[in-house]
Amino acid sequence: MLRSQPLGLLNPGIIALKLWNKYRVSNIPSLIFIDASTGKVVCRNGLLVIRDDPEGLEFPWGPKPFSEVVAGPLLRNNGQTLDSSALEGSHVGVYFSAHWCPPCRSLTRVLVESYRKIKEAGQKFEILFVSADRSEDSFKQYFSEMPWVAVPYADEARRSRLNRLYGIQGIPTLIVLDSQGEVITRQGRVEVLNDIECREFPWHPKPVLELTDSNAVQLNEGPCLVLFV
Repeated sequence: MLRSQPLGLLNPGIIALKLWNKYRVSNIPSLIFIDASTGKVVCRNGLLVIRDDPEGLEFPWGPKPFSEVVAGPLLRNNGQTLDSSALEGSHVGVYFSAHWCPPCRSLTRVLVESYRKIKEAGQKFEILFVSADRSEDSFKQYFSEMPWVAVPYADEARRSRLNRLYGIQGIPTLIVLDSQGEVITRQGRVEVLNDIECREFPWHPKPVLELTDSNAVQLNEGPCLVLFV
């Protein structure tokens, strides 16, 4: 049985471990903003916030709708531009990736085929590439392999806001949204790799999963019950 005790009596190491686990911190430095009145997380990517908004003009930095954050021109790899309003009414995969990252390039090859199959099945689906490349030349080279749309590399502010919106801490990450811009799953990478034929698109979460190497990352997302049989 666990018994609550005054915070001051707890071992500092235990407090730190509890905080790391509670907020699922996977790398440092990490800065998380919390609403003290409710205890709810306001923003996970506090380091990006203070970099992008040093004057605090957007305080308290709460989440905004996807449609507002993504608003602006998007690119296709042939140089064509379109407005972000073209995404309305479609499921959207927000793909955080970079050419310098080998797992990203491996996932991109699979994702291109998944995208083609979903589109051929008549589904309204688009992928939005949010680059973490280190130069515009690398972005262009990598984007040339992709049949979907991207946030312009030069629009660093919008790319950063999308990273902040979803609390991205590593790549590749694929966030799948419904037609209203609400998150269906943050585990798009796992879903794509486990469903090569895309039969379960748009990959709504299941109440029970078979534990595999690819989906084990979800053990870090919240309380889990693992049954060995």
